[in-house]
Amino acid sequence: MYRPILFCLLALLACTKAPDPVVTIPDPPQEKPGDNGGNNGNNDTTMPAEIKITISGKSLPVKIEDNAATKALVAALREASITYEADDYGGFEKVGALGRSLPTSNTQISTQPGDVILYSGNQIVLFYGTNSWSYTRIGKMEYGSLDELKTFLKAGQGTISVTLSL
Repeated sequence: MYRPILFCLLALLACTKAPDPVVTIPDPPQEKPGDNGGNNGNNDTTMPAEIKITISGKSLPVKIEDNAATKALVAALREASITYEADDYGGFEKVGALGRSLPTSNTQISTQPGDVILYSGNQIVLFYGTNSWSYTRIGKMEYGSLDELKTFLKAGQGTISVTLSL
């Protein structure tokens, strides 16, 4: 009498599928601040505090803002330096086409000498005077006197070659 029941139980057990084993995949190691993961900085995603502007072999540091435009600019500079031509405009700035577009977050700004500004998403403006307009702020050049800044930017002297780098 118990044989048919035992046979049915054994048959039922044979037909059931064993549960799939649980496989745990470990999380990738988290990078620590300043850790470049052994890539010698090639994939470093931390934002630097500054970039560099070079004109006629002389350089000035630029303390940069933390916004989408500077993040995109820094990403491009990680690949290679950017060189563009800039001309005087209005007697208070040097402006030139960057050769690429960056994201904008324009706000009404009253610029000051030393300001580095993104205009129209694809032009960099280096101020040696003041102006008020809707711009995206990139950063501020660190310079000595206003005369030194004007000399560095060759204010009023026509076209210059500007190199941006990390």
